[in-house]
Amino acid sequence: MERHPRRWLILIVLCLSTLVLVIDNMVLTVSIPPIAADLGADAQDIQWIIDSYMLVFAGLLLTSGSLSDRFGRRRVMVIGLAVFGAASLLATFAGSPEQLIAGRVLMGVGGALVMPSTLSILITVFDEEERRKAIAAWSAVAMVGLVGGPVLGGVLLAHFWWGSVFLINVPVVVLAIAAAVTLMPESKGPRRKADLPGMVLSMAGMAALVWTITVLPKDGLTAPGTLTALAVAVLGLTGFVWWELRAPSPMVPLALFRDRVFSGASFSLVLLTFANGGLMLVLTQYLQFVLGYTPTEAGLAFAPLAVATLLFNGLGATLGQKIGNRVMSAVGLAVIAAGFGVLATLSAGDGLGVLVTAMLLMGAGGGLTMPAATAALMGAVPAEHAGVGSALNDTVQQAGAALGVAVLGAVLSGTYTDAMPGSAPGRSGHSIADALTTAAATGDRTLVATAHEAFTTASSTTFAVGACGVLAAAVLALVLMRDGKPAKAAERAGKDEPSLV
Repeated sequence: MERHPRRWLILIVLCLSTLVLVIDNMVLTVSIPPIAADLGADAQDIQWIIDSYMLVFAGLLLTSGSLSDRFGRRRVMVIGLAVFGAASLLATFAGSPEQLIAGRVLMGVGGALVMPSTLSILITVFDEEERRKAIAAWSAVAMVGLVGGPVLGGVLLAHFWWGSVFLINVPVVVLAIAAAVTLMPESKGPRRKADLPGMVLSMAGMAALVWTITVLPKDGLTAPGTLTALAVAVLGLTGFVWWELRAPSPMVPLALFRDRVFSGASFSLVLLTFANGGLMLVLTQYLQFVLGYTPTEAGLAFAPLAVATLLFNGLGATLGQKIGNRVMSAVGLAVIAAGFGVLATLSAGDGLGVLVTAMLLMGAGGGLTMPAATAALMGAVPAEHAGVGSALNDTVQQAGAALGVAVLGAVLSGTYTDAMPGSAPGRSGHSIADALTTAAATGDRTLVATAHEAFTTASSTTFAVGACGVLAAAVLALVLMRDGKPAKAAERAGKDEPSLV
């Protein structure tokens, strides 16, 4: 494969395109209070403002990956950026909750078109020797956005109105589009017949699955809405698998999962993002409810995690070239598990020291793991399916994170309730937020100390469960993944190499 002369400039554009998506979602976490006050949004409106993006994004990922293989990865990415930018303008000047929700829905459409295209373009521009370094840089962007999003949101809200958190997307999108059109070559897979049934089934199944996971902790499994969403998810995804196995031109080549490397990398990423989804859920609450941090300060507290990830991303990319994806993934996952183990020792009086130690370990482990696991997964994907392969990578990570929030959130809530005394007033025994609100109203300092102790105990238990998930991922990586050149992928691709225009 001839190296593209502008490949590193192209990588900057791909990272910029990814960064704007990550930062936007993180900025929203600190923007909800002023948005709700200005637009008169109630609790249901706020839920839709937050969740509508993820529902659309998750539902469209596989379809957009297939479209990028069919019609061109650069073209789909540029269209996605344009939609995302226009939707950001709509959200910026929204005058009602309904208008803001509409903007968020369109942003989800744009994000779903952009995300799979970035990684698929990356693997077509970089050869096997440089690909791991490029993936390390691309994956590090998410961590920068994770920490930078709340901080940027806090700064913007301190000086401007809430619409500025969406308006900031527009110049970045314009720059990314101009650079993409100027620098990037077009690439696409061989012309295939559109798989419309597969698209419809994947959209319905994935959106329903994410919705089920979202409402399950709040409404419970027996609620009619939860049961309906779960039924749609099961029927949609089962129908999707049944159809893809029989379709003459399937949207997603499910035969990929027969490849041990692809399966090992996929399941390892699911368990890793499962644990990380729970990590973010628990730590953000611990920092704010127990240590008393503001949302912006909580975002800054994740700086050790981000710095360690960035440093070890580079180290992981270099070492991975020498020792292979299998060992690198397993070692990184073991280091992450050690970080979760440190968090499992938390006590109410520990403060930030234990958290910093744990975040450094998890950042180091993540930096070692993510480039290796992603490179292994994408290396097992035939070249003509790069877009769908990238979408599968995004989908398994989204599914893992959503499951982590739901399952570990349930563990956190249940353990907190068990640790609180039965005499706790009102809903204090079910929510630390309610406990602190009640204590503030009554001046009951004993309730504050009790709630802090119970939440810390619940957090420790949740982190122990997360550690088990990451250790299971390490075992899967060792058992299933194999190193070596992706000969099978190349053989499967055959004569169907992607066209570069």
